[in-house]
Amino acid sequence: YSLQDQFDNLEKHTQWGIDVLEKYIKFVKERTEIELSYAKQLRNLSKKYQPKKNSKEEEEYRYTSTRAFLATLNEMNDYAGQHEVISENMTSLITGELTRYVQELKQERKSHFHDGRKAQQHIETCWKQLEASKRRFERDCKEADRAQQYFEKMDADINVTKADVEKARQQAQLRHQMAEDSKAEYSSTLQKFNSEQHEHYYTHIPNIFQKIQEMEERRIVRIGESMKTFAEVDRQVIPIIGKCLDEITKAAESVDHKNDSQMVIEAFKSGFEPPGDIDFEDFTQPMKRTVSESSLSNSRGDGKSEPKFGSKSKGKLWPFIKKNKLMSLLTSPHQPPPPPPASASPSAVPNGPQSPKQQKEPLSHRFNEFMTSKPKIHCFRSLKRGGAGPEDFSNLPPEQRRKKLQQKVDELNRDIQKEMDQRDALTKMKDVYIKNPQMGDAASVDHRLAELGQNIEKLRLEVQKFEGWLAEVEGRLPARTEQPRRQSGVYEAQNPSGVNSCAQDRESPDGSYTEEQSQETEMKLPATDFDDEFDDEEPLPTIGTCKALYTFEGQNEGTISVAEGEMLYVIEEDKGDGWTRIRRNEDEEGYVPTSYVEVYLDKNAK
Repeated sequence: YSLQDQFDNLEKHTQWGIDVLEKYIKFVKERTEIELSYAKQLRNLSKKYQPKKNSKEEEEYRYTSTRAFLATLNEMNDYAGQHEVISENMTSLITGELTRYVQELKQERKSHFHDGRKAQQHIETCWKQLEASKRRFERDCKEADRAQQYFEKMDADINVTKADVEKARQQAQLRHQMAEDSKAEYSSTLQKFNSEQHEHYYTHIPNIFQKIQEMEERRIVRIGESMKTFAEVDRQVIPIIGKCLDEITKAAESVDHKNDSQMVIEAFKSGFEPPGDIDFEDFTQPMKRTVSESSLSNSRGDGKSEPKFGSKSKGKLWPFIKKNKLMSLLTSPHQPPPPPPASASPSAVPNGPQSPKQQKEPLSHRFNEFMTSKPKIHCFRSLKRGGAGPEDFSNLPPEQRRKKLQQKVDELNRDIQKEMDQRDALTKMKDVYIKNPQMGDAASVDHRLAELGQNIEKLRLEVQKFEGWLAEVEGRLPARTEQPRRQSGVYEAQNPSGVNSCAQDRESPDGSYTEEQSQETEMKLPATDFDDEFDDEEPLPTIGTCKALYTFEGQNEGTISVAEGEMLYVIEEDKGDGWTRIRRNEDEEGYVPTSYVEVYLDKNAK
């Protein structure tokens, strides 16, 4: 009741309340736009620094530090997703709800104030009626007084006729009657107005004000709840954002500087050994040096055949020595032979014939050989110009060449497997056509089967060629702790001396690659003899064990069936094609899907 006379002020206040609510809606809407913009910028940032497919950047993500950075980029993408969740939840739970509520609030407020105005208009109408009745009563009373005075004047005047006096008396009586009627009407109107006014101020207006008060209180409660929701929406994503940050921390802790350094070493080591010490040049005995050099040449000619200068497999000097430094060494005397290796190469036969020790060639002769052999410098220049290198990668250092050849062999083997899978599928289709001729013509697939057979044969010849080069390279490389690559049994059987002496002469006591190369390495069998029996390979050593997680029915060529829970030996890791090579016993081995087994690698076998 305290605000019964403040109707206009209440109307202004409730309008201000709606304006505040709309202002808060606008604030939340702008916050959602900021969250969306922030999420978009984070996603663009993450995408900008993602490695491009089939590019050099993708190769760089082998290292633990770059993998941690990649994990950080992925987590930032998830982090951006949580800000999108904030925007979506605020839009649906706050902006959308409050917008609908404001529309309802405006309608309710309009209805209440319409009722209030109607009540005010009614009481004002009653007041006007009362005023009109009062003025009419007042006027009639005055008219009755004047008529009475006129009658009394006429009655007192002896000169006035009796008819005029009677007329004045009747007029006075009429005016008195009209005054009494106006009085009665005024009294009735006054009582009605007082009743209406009491009901207006004590019933209608309080009810309307009560409804307006409840409406305003609901608005205040609603905006408070929206502010609470505003905070809860943020709080709900904090655990997920915390997980993103934990994953970034975990990725950072996984950075292994030793492992990265070792990967750099493995990626870039060439297999060359640094050059040995340079002997003192005694210019006081030129004749003695000349005789010594000529005798060395004679002894080399007597001991072995003349080396083939143009051979790809010939050892080279340290490739990073400057040319002027090599020129300064041309006249230096021959160096003493290197010390014998501490142990033979693993690929060598334990009691095989030893390579006879030789004195080193004169530097002048070796420099000429370095310059006249199949030039690696030329290959490097062609690479800089964008030209392709030789097919056997002879332009690369031994270790890099071995990796490239192994990658090529693996790629060809995958291609063979694909062709064989297609051939098996067509063979099954042909069998179905033979059994059910109405389904198709069996002769229609013969041409494709012949094509696939030719493709497989070509790929196998390619594999044999590259495996031959690979065996040649691995025969010259020092002993490795990795699993030995595939080598031909007939190659080792027919040329054990060359392989063993090569491995012994080219290894230093610590297992590194030396620049010495015996002449036996040049005596290789023809490629055709090597390829004929290349399939007779040595069994690969085990590098760990594995447990079958699921049963796999190996139906394709090269696969092996395994039962769930079975323990087997791993002989070749997944090369990126999704297959792992395993062995059950000496006679049963093959490939199974990597996802079907849980591998436990032996760290010493890596």
